[in-house]
Amino acid sequence: MDILLFHQGRYLRTRFVHLTERDSMQNIQHMIDYILHIDVYLNAFVSTYGFWTYLALFAVIFCETGLIVTPFLPGDSLLFAAGSIAAQPGNPMNIMLLFVLLFMASILGNQVNFLVGRAIGPRVFTAKRSWLLNPKHLHDTHAFYEKHGGKTIILARFIPIIRTFAPFIAGIGSMRSLHFTLFNLISGILWIGSLLSLGYYLGSIPLIKENFSLVIYAVIAISILPPIIALISKKSTSSIKK
Repeated sequence: MDILLFHQGRYLRTRFVHLTERDSMQNIQHMIDYILHIDVYLNAFVSTYGFWTYLALFAVIFCETGLIVTPFLPGDSLLFAAGSIAAQPGNPMNIMLLFVLLFMASILGNQVNFLVGRAIGPRVFTAKRSWLLNPKHLHDTHAFYEKHGGKTIILARFIPIIRTFAPFIAGIGSMRSLHFTLFNLISGILWIGSLLSLGYYLGSIPLIKENFSLVIYAVIAISILPPIIALISKKSTSSIKK
């Protein structure tokens, strides 16, 4: 399916490839292109759909935090790009409205995820891998949760994939609803506020605007750095014990 987006006096053709097609590499290439040029696509979306962009961003953040089947959504880069676009002169996006709506989306998503984990978590946790869910993500997040406890809800906000599964794991575990809600509120403010602010104040700098793809690479690298360091540390510790 092709969708036309109007941007800077011309139409951008963006293609959504159905997930059941055999050529999965094409799907991956499209996803990478969206993420690395998310500022261009988001700008085009704003130009074409205006106020509806708020609803689209709300939906993406809610789905990434609320549904364990969508951990691939680009939350960090999307928030940074949204902040940078809101800083552009004449752009209809309001940074405060963005913060309020996306904060609400992140809170609601986590709460729904927590409740779903409490309701059906044990069955999903023991299920075999399917095209919808990789249990390895659940087990990795569970190990992270066992190590960091309630702080996982805050730390996980800044780590892709883990942030999607952390509320679900907390729901399976013994964390009280009140404690989870408190951690959820704190983490939502920190995550949404920090990335929107970074995009808003840094995204308007000419050097960053001209090299936005490199900035997105940096955002992704910083996001995945903690689990990589933890994995290396774990392997080093295991080697020493042997």
